[in-house]
Amino acid sequence: MKTSKIIAVGKALAQKTVTNDDLSALVDTNDQWIKSRTGIEQRRISVDESTTDLAYRASLDAMKNGNIDPNTIDMIIVATISPDSFMPSTASMLQYKLGINDRHVMAFDLNAACTGLIYGIQTAHKFIQTKTAKRALVVGAETLSRTLNWEDRSTCVLFGDGAGAVVLETSDTGIISDYTNSRGDVDMNLALPALPLRSPFTGENTCLPSWMSMNGAEIFKFATFAVKDSVDYVLNQADLDISDIKYIVPHQANERIIAKVAKVMGLPKDKFFINLMEHGNTSSASIGIALAEMMERGLVAAGDKVILTGFGGGLTWGAILHEF
Repeated sequence: MKTSKIIAVGKALAQKTVTNDDLSALVDTNDQWIKSRTGIEQRRISVDESTTDLAYRASLDAMKNGNIDPNTIDMIIVATISPDSFMPSTASMLQYKLGINDRHVMAFDLNAACTGLIYGIQTAHKFIQTKTAKRALVVGAETLSRTLNWEDRSTCVLFGDGAGAVVLETSDTGIISDYTNSRGDVDMNLALPALPLRSPFTGENTCLPSWMSMNGAEIFKFATFAVKDSVDYVLNQADLDISDIKYIVPHQANERIIAKVAKVMGLPKDKFFINLMEHGNTSSASIGIALAEMMERGLVAAGDKVILTGFGGGLTWGAILHEF
């Protein structure tokens, strides 16, 4: 049975660079406090670009890098927890901006938080394998700065805005194994409430204020488990050893999480590609942005096997083992 392969990757970063020192003017923090706890030095914040705008720029970048005509796309999946609207979907608006409204295109948004790109790639992969789609565009795009309480230093120092895009098509090589999993976060350790809704009968808001909250200690423990679990799963499924893998590309949440995972798995830290110091946590966009930067630097060659792995709110986690 044929598989699907990532044939192009692209990225888009929000325009404004915000350093740790910049944040110290907004909240009780400083550069050393943030770097020592997260590894983050700066992040990008959108000034006037929407989530759709960033998704569009990342998509154009991927298509330019892969010399791909947008008219050959017949499926669009956008993973996001910060859409511009609940409807129309970001994916449908991306279809319009790409100029392919007159084509037969399945377009929809997907919410798996920071694991969103993994879920999206796996979903597109299954559609391509069953010949329901021929060429799929999968984008992780976020403007998380709009969801933050800028007086809460436990969250506002972590996140940034951006988008990462991949294009997949049928191939003899590519995705070797894939895995996604979820468990309901009943304790709301990582949560972003919906927009406040007003009951027509009571006149009261029916949900909490709409900003992100996180129990950092619990998420640290979950993330450490989730990365190891997902990497082990796709390796076992493929009957491969970690020595067969060139890089692990994790969700870029916290450098201390990645260091802990490396220690638990008995791996050198440089087995993991890390770029969060420049971008912070861009949620569903982070893995795509990381992969695009790896390609730009020539770190991945034909035949290299790479594991993409994510974890996030839901709680969700998963991995893709891919041969380039």
